[in-house]
Amino acid sequence: MPISLRENARALHADVAQVKDFLLGIKDERLFAPLTLSLMGLRPAELPGLRWEDIDFDAETLVISNTRTVIGNARVLKKDTRTEAGEHTLPLPLPVKQAMLAFQVMQEVEQMSMGALYPRSGYMFVDHLGQPLTTRHLREAAYSLQRKLELRKVRLYDARHSCLTFLAVNGVPDFVLAAWAGHANATFTKRVYVHPSHADLRVASDHLTSLLGFSEGKAA
Repeated sequence: MPISLRENARALHADVAQVKDFLLGIKDERLFAPLTLSLMGLRPAELPGLRWEDIDFDAETLVISNTRTVIGNARVLKKDTRTEAGEHTLPLPLPVKQAMLAFQVMQEVEQMSMGALYPRSGYMFVDHLGQPLTTRHLREAAYSLQRKLELRKVRLYDARHSCLTFLAVNGVPDFVLAAWAGHANATFTKRVYVHPSHADLRVASDHLTSLLGFSEGKAA
């Protein structure tokens, strides 16, 4: 049976409420930053592939250009993004920037405590011993925290769908949405003649600030 627009809107509001409950519940967890970033619509494999050189806190931008995924829960496969459109630069919503800055400080403290024993991989998301995290680590952490908070189980890839749906429902144009997701446009006109600027993508960032700023005043 087709879902009515009213039923679909109700489901979206429930998703938004769960996102806010999840963020509020994990704000003191070590992996708050990567899990917050996962709600920006990145592919799960793009999160472990991020390096500190990919983020510019002054410009408030993040470059998506690499992926790291686990094959058979054992072998880690590293590669660049699948398509030219997949390599793209996103503006950072303020709540994400703040979470990333806090994670960077925590990582620097951990590095100093271990000295020469701490591996300098350059990856953003590592454990307290400096070992790079994988999609499996982030997925299991997300599931564990969802259970702890008694929230409905949501895969990290489903979080990508939720993010893009939220942006679309809130009026972000199709061509900006595709650019944000790292997709090539489906039609010839949009693919060839429409070129989203950084200012266009900033509209999407502003919408995500309202979603990821889990309570008023926190993102000030």
